[in-house]
Formats: sequence, C-alpha cells, structure tokens
Amino acid sequence: MRSEGMRGVRLLSQQEIRCGQRWIYSAGFNVGRALADTGRIDEELPAIERLLDAGARVAVLSHQGNGVDDANELDFVADYIADRLGRTVGYFPGNATPDAVDRAHALRAGEAVVFGNTRKHAGEMTNSAELAGRFAALGDCAAIGGFSKAHRAHASNVGLLGHRPAFAADSLVHETGLLAPWAGSSDELYSVAVLGGVKPEKTAIGLEHLTATYDLVIPGGAVLNNLLRALGHDIGSSTVGSRPEKCLQVSRNVLNRANRAELHIPDEVVIARPTGRDFADARTIPVSRGVPSDYAIVDFVLAPWVCAKLDHLTSHGGRAFIAGTPARYTEGFTRASDALLGALGHDRVNALLLGGDTTADLPWNGTKSTGGGSALHYLAYGTCPVFDALRTNALRWEATL
Repeated sequence: MRSEGMRGVRLLSQQEIRCGQRWIYSAGFNVGRALADTGRIDEELPAIERLLDAGARVAVLSHQGNGVDDANELDFVADYIADRLGRTVGYFPGNATPDAVDRAHALRAGEAVVFGNTRKHAGEMTNSAELAGRFAALGDCAAIGGFSKAHRAHASNVGLLGHRPAFAADSLVHETGLLAPWAGSSDELYSVAVLGGVKPEKTAIGLEHLTATYDLVIPGGAVLNNLLRALGHDIGSSTVGSRPEKCLQVSRNVLNRANRAELHIPDEVVIARPTGRDFADARTIPVSRGVPSDYAIVDFVLAPWVCAKLDHLTSHGGRAFIAGTPARYTEGFTRASDALLGALGHDRVNALLLGGDTTADLPWNGTKSTGGGSALHYLAYGTCPVFDALRTNALRWEATL
C-alpha cells in the first residue's frame, strides 16, 4: 500500500498568518453536550489559537450528530473553546445565510465565532456545491482540520476546497503520523484488529481490508452480527447498522475468500431482551442455537484459541487497535471488551483506540485517534477524500497567499 499522507498538501503550520486575514476553520468536533470526550475539539485548539494570536478573524464550521434530524446547536462548543483558550469566542446559530456572512465580516482581528451545525443542511453530507459556496462566503481562505470526517466528502470540507485556497491544519498532520505504525501488513509484528460499533465502514472498509493485512481480526457489534447473518445464524433483534445489505455482502465475500487474518467467530454470545434503553434477562447461549426474535446480542465470549493468540501478543509483543466498541459496554456488558483491553494494555503491545465513540465508551489511557471511519479509510487506502481535495486545491491556488 502506498501512503500519500501529506504529500502535495499545503500545511497551515508553514503558512504566514497576517493580521486581519479572514479564515474559515473547518473542524469535525461532533461531540455531545455532555462533553464526555473532548479530544476532537482539543486537537484543533493549537491551530485556532495560532490563527487568533496572529490577528486572524476566524469563522469555525463544524457538525454534531448524524444528520439533519440530529443536528443540535454548538453553543456549548464555543463556550468550551473560550474556556480553554482564555478568550471570548462567539456563537452564531446560522452558517450559510447573509446574516452569517455579516457576522463573519464583523469579526475583529484576533476574534473567533463558532457558527451553527453544518448538518442542519441536507446538502452538507451530499457535498452540495451551492451550500459549499455559501460556507465559503464566511472567509477568504480555509484551514482544514476535522480528521474524524476526512473520509467524507462534505460541503464544509471537500466542497469548500473548490472555492477557497486551503491548508491542512495541525490535527490532520498529527493524525496521519499517529496512524503510521498501524498501516499496512507486517511480517515482524503480530497484528490484531478489533472491529465493533454500528457504523458500516467498520465492515465495508475495516473488515474488507484488515482481514487481508492483519494476523487476527476480532469482530464485535454490528460487524459480528453481519458475519453471523452471513453464516446463516439467527441474530434476533441485534443491530446490523445503517447499510445492512452492503455489510452482509462484504461479510460473505470475506468468509468465502482466503484471508491473511484468522477471523474470530465466537461459539457463544451473550444475549438480552431490549427494554427501552436498557436490557433485561441476559444469558449466554451457543451461537448455533440462534437468537430469539425479541433478544439481541450484547456481548460475546472469546474462544480459547483467541485467548491463546492474545497471550502470544502480550508475551511476544505486537500491534493492535480497537475501532468501534466491541459490545454493549456502557450498558454493563463488559466481558469481551475487558479481556481485550487487558491484552492491549500490556506494555509489550503497541495499541491504539480509534474513533470518538470508542474512546468515549471504553476506559483507556493509552494512544487514541479521533478518527474511526477516517482512520480505517486511511489505513486501507493511504489517503482520504479530504487529502486528495487538498492536493488538488494546492495546485489550483499554488501562488495564493
């Protein structure tokens, strides 16, 4: 795999910032109001602070939630940034209206405003050129952060790059460097990937790619449920994610081909009956029995052979990561996750947790990446849509600024 990384991308850290310049800062905070994990905000703060210290006028764009119906206000993000930087940071609920442009133009040198949630617009996730043009009216040049959405061609990142000269923020540089030790296959390091959560990229990208490059892949969450479906097992009301047919097809392809990785399919799973937001009547059953229609898989039992492989990992060393919570950890089903975290926490293991949900759900003090799907995309392809767009942008505005 050839990794493009930051090749051909102009870096914000190498750009002279002039007092009074109008900048759009594209971030990917996507954090709930409880601020359970602020990593996606914190990694952008040094670059935002550098812009403000140089006298730039900064319009911050970000999203929160999974779509228009889940698009909440971001006033609490502005408050958090203000507290961390020790300076006033405004909030304006719009982002693509004449009033929003007026608010951006009213910024004084060294001031920032967080604008409203970009996912209030249906055109954000479809990379609407018209919406991207309205976002671009907030500034004259763009700093692109938000590694967590670098794998998504949205109006506020890729679309914006068609309208303004742009530079990669420090967070993108940091994340690609962070991921380097886990990229590609290795004949020297025993490599373990744990894939969970509910997002389809954990299957469509992670399962597809990592079974070809790693030594052991342990699926959980919707990844495991789709594999069990592909094997013909009844999974009851277990979650299968937002693109179940695509994930089912990928699962069948992986099961029917020769893979480098050994793939763990548990003999036993823990099931429970959903009762609103909770679960009741938990029990452990053989996978072969099938899950009753009113029950869901909430955890799984690691097979003895996998426990032996994890012992090998801890005794001989290697690399490993978790992308997506393997089971219903926050609801109290911790059996598989605790065993995996125990192995990955060993001092001989170079271990990483990927993604905001994963790092928020699991107790982990080690290395973390703010990207889930974006990290998997980068590990699989050596680039992301945002990096490709930044390379094109650099050629288009080569002499700008």
